[in-house]
Amino acid sequence: MLEVIFLGTGGIMPNRERNVPSIALRYNGEIILWDVGEGTLRQLNTAKLSPMRIEKIFITHFHGDHYLGLMSLIQTMTLWNRERPLHIYGPKYTFEFIQNYLKSGFFAPSFEIHVHELGEARLKFGNYEIWSFKVEHGIPALGYAFKEKDKRGNFDLEKIRELGLKPGPWMKELELKGKIEINGRVIYLEDVTGRPKKGVKIVYTGDTEPCERVKLFSERADLLIHEATYLTDEERGESYHSTVNEACEVAKKAKVKLLALFHRAPRYEYDEYLQKAKQLCDHKFIVPKDFDKISFKGENYELSSIR
Repeated sequence: MLEVIFLGTGGIMPNRERNVPSIALRYNGEIILWDVGEGTLRQLNTAKLSPMRIEKIFITHFHGDHYLGLMSLIQTMTLWNRERPLHIYGPKYTFEFIQNYLKSGFFAPSFEIHVHELGEARLKFGNYEIWSFKVEHGIPALGYAFKEKDKRGNFDLEKIRELGLKPGPWMKELELKGKIEINGRVIYLEDVTGRPKKGVKIVYTGDTEPCERVKLFSERADLLIHEATYLTDEERGESYHSTVNEACEVAKKAKVKLLALFHRAPRYEYDEYLQKAKQLCDHKFIVPKDFDKISFKGENYELSSIR
């Protein structure tokens, strides 16, 4: 199962209602963080997510509301005697910024920290991949796409019978090898299974004004988490951010299943923002609150709160 947990949904600065950006992906026991704004450690504790299970942190860009929670997270991991390496990914200058960050204060991590600078890249991790892509925010900035590998279809008893076979131990061998020989005939896994199950695709833009790269990497995503800091063009001004209407247009053009409007400016109360978004956006969307969770099971999803 894949879960997307919104630890912080606001932008620019925290307020009483919401924290600054951080999103946890929980997949097969591993936790991946997208951004780590100040206060993320407390949000993790509230969500009952152990920092020790975090394997990878992907930072979209180096504005404070997206990375200043990193120090407290690393220090806590050290206090808890972490030994496993931590991998931190980000755009150009990530290595320089993280090295300077880790030199501040009187402490040293108890574990290795591997820093990776990315452009547009495809990273393969077992049963999933993460793609990085460039966005437009006035500084080096990336978005990220999580793509679960497609899974084989279920064994089809009708297809098995059509080949004159019966279910048996050979099915396990076929699953492991992909093909086997039975009675002089080569049987391939796809000969006796249904159509493959499409893996879940989740895209996070980080901060960006509308750009074609977001649409390209979001094609037919199950979930697009698109920043929508402002409600109007006038309020957005020259700030390299997106409006609700612009995020909605990207979601429609990319044919995504569900849009999450993210990174609300502190000036907006939740109900005010939601009601205006309903007027502006005719695509299926949510406005997540801190600690909302989306659980994916195959092609279906469920929205809940762990608050």
